[in-house]
Amino acid sequence: MSKIRNKPTLLLIVIPPALIVTMICSVMYGATTYDVSTVWRAMFHADFSNMDHLIIRNSRIPRVVGALLVGLFIAISGALMQGMTRNFLASPSIMGVSDGSIFVITLSMIFMPNATPLTLILYSFVGSILGLLFVFGVANLIPNGLSPISLAIIGTILGMFLNGVSQALATYFQVSQNISYWYNSRLHEIDPIIIKWSIPFALIGLIIAWIVSKSITAISLGDEVAQGLGIDLLKIKLLTILSVALLTGISVAMVGKITFIGLIIPHIARFLVGEDYKRIIFFAGVLGAFFLAWADIASRLINPPFETPVGVMTALVGVPFFLYLIRIKGGKQHA
Repeated sequence: MSKIRNKPTLLLIVIPPALIVTMICSVMYGATTYDVSTVWRAMFHADFSNMDHLIIRNSRIPRVVGALLVGLFIAISGALMQGMTRNFLASPSIMGVSDGSIFVITLSMIFMPNATPLTLILYSFVGSILGLLFVFGVANLIPNGLSPISLAIIGTILGMFLNGVSQALATYFQVSQNISYWYNSRLHEIDPIIIKWSIPFALIGLIIAWIVSKSITAISLGDEVAQGLGIDLLKIKLLTILSVALLTGISVAMVGKITFIGLIIPHIARFLVGEDYKRIIFFAGVLGAFFLAWADIASRLINPPFETPVGVMTALVGVPFFLYLIRIKGGKQHA
């Protein structure tokens, strides 16, 4: 028991040095590898006529910051969804949340091609809510549609439908090139401006996640248990949906659809720190940030000087994990 209690403390000790190492490695490695002294000079004594310094400041640093933030946001969204629905297979990429964001972004590129970073975040947020409501609305109409495996299948199918419609519209209106960024998750093209605009919305989403975390712990044990503790289920679930939509919408607006992080990481966090969602949400966010940042580093190193799509790297871990969950958990909800 003492070992279990000490896990969160040990993780907290490891986080700061791990973050420094992750950021340094991400900035150093890529098509061009930089030494530590070059990175240091670019960060603190930049020569803006030096191309290497410009690449580090305008591309590499925003890239690792974006990867850390997006990994954090998606992992927390997945943890909230799994706790709220008591579904081990719930995640933004499976339940239509990310696909709804891309669908609305596609519409904005067609009808409002000059959207600002702020409006892009808002469109993505609206799309996240619509995607989530679409999947759960259809699932409610199907017998046993809310069981874990059924919901995962419905979410995957409807996500593919939304993606198909998005791509058809993009092709018809000749904006495929403009929206390819959101389908291919190009972290190296992340816009520093959109990172800045995302921070206020992200803070709102994270604060809501923290506020509902205690109630999510009770809901994860069953609605009856939560009601017995005096929890307003409708209010908490609406707040949770708002947090998930905000965090996922921001993530998609920043880098496009990233798969499997919201599925995998909450399970790892739950294994490490137990069933308290205050702990799960915090550590899922931290682990998700590191996971995506290192997946991005690996995507650059696996076939240099070319980059493997980061979605391939997350899928290499995510697909076996997804199949493992189906085999071990089956159609059962977690209590």
